[in-house]
Amino acid sequence: MSHTIPSLTSMLEALIATPSVSSVNPGLDQSNQAVIDLLADWLEAAGFRTELMEVPDRPGKVNLIATLGTGPGGLVLAGHTDTVPCNPERWSHDPFRLTEDHGRLYGLGTSDMKSFLGIAIEATKGLRAQDLGRPLVILATADEESSMSGARALAHAGRPSGRYALIGEPTGLSPVRLHKGVMGEAIRLTGRSGHASEPSLGRNALDGMQEIMGDLMAWREALERRYHHPAFALPSPTLNLGYIHGGDNFNRICDNCELHLDLRVLPGMKTEDLRSELTNRVAAIAGRRGLAWEVEPLFASIPPAETPRESAIVKAGELLTGHAAEAVSFGTEAPFFNQLGMETLILGPGNLAQAHQPDEYLEVGRIPRTLELLRGMIRRFCEA
Repeated sequence: MSHTIPSLTSMLEALIATPSVSSVNPGLDQSNQAVIDLLADWLEAAGFRTELMEVPDRPGKVNLIATLGTGPGGLVLAGHTDTVPCNPERWSHDPFRLTEDHGRLYGLGTSDMKSFLGIAIEATKGLRAQDLGRPLVILATADEESSMSGARALAHAGRPSGRYALIGEPTGLSPVRLHKGVMGEAIRLTGRSGHASEPSLGRNALDGMQEIMGDLMAWREALERRYHHPAFALPSPTLNLGYIHGGDNFNRICDNCELHLDLRVLPGMKTEDLRSELTNRVAAIAGRRGLAWEVEPLFASIPPAETPRESAIVKAGELLTGHAAEAVSFGTEAPFFNQLGMETLILGPGNLAQAHQPDEYLEVGRIPRTLELLRGMIRRFCEA
């Protein structure tokens, strides 16, 4: 363990140089242990008490809870340590080497969102536990980009405790207080093959899926009429049919078909109710056509999240940034932090437009503003 905290540039260089891809594809998935070890080393040097929490049933995946000060309440500064996969051949710069060019820091995770963890540590330099009336926690999680297993494990374990949380996801330093939930569902139909010239001898799964797709589009319109949230630019839930595959040859009756769909769910909607309604619709059509059927989640759903506009952390975020809190359609770990009883704000220096893209970058000019913002949050929610 080192006994000094490196410069911010050195921290960012080390974080970007340490691969920690998470992916639902086992061939691309990596451990985040090395990133957690770096963060724990720096935070211990800064006087934080550190706890490493292995994620159950996810070998090599680890959460870090680092605490300065004691007592109830306080503030959690949270970020995920993983990145999405990348295609280095499409980058102008090495994705695993921090490169400054024309006021931008390039590298995988600069915007989404390793840089935030380094900036959060930089913002705490010089703080002492005895200066804090309420604890400050820096939380680093695993697998946000794939299964959110790190945040789910924390919610299950009831850790950490805190009154308020700030997640440094890329929002362009505009506060976000609510987002839609995300569901991914697979529908599978199985019929009976046969010669295309004798349709009555088989049961065509593609025909059945065509009817289901028509029913889903009618359901989409019904959901748009039934649910509305004015905080969102697109104030209704959305349903997207994103993938379909069926059959094996033009002259055979199709005996199997699979459809994947994406549902973006408004706060107040329950994912289990939507899955039940989806299942009932598929069962009715498949049963009438004599098709076997299955509805299965592609991943554990991400619930919607909403923090009230009158929450102290929302008001602080609006005051410190000069921007009204917004709503977004992408998912974050916020609903799991809300389950822990924390009022949660999403606010970070990156831009979503740079996330998951070749030549991902962070604007250098955002760093001083983020440091000022985080220090302001710490003063409000932690200092005596």
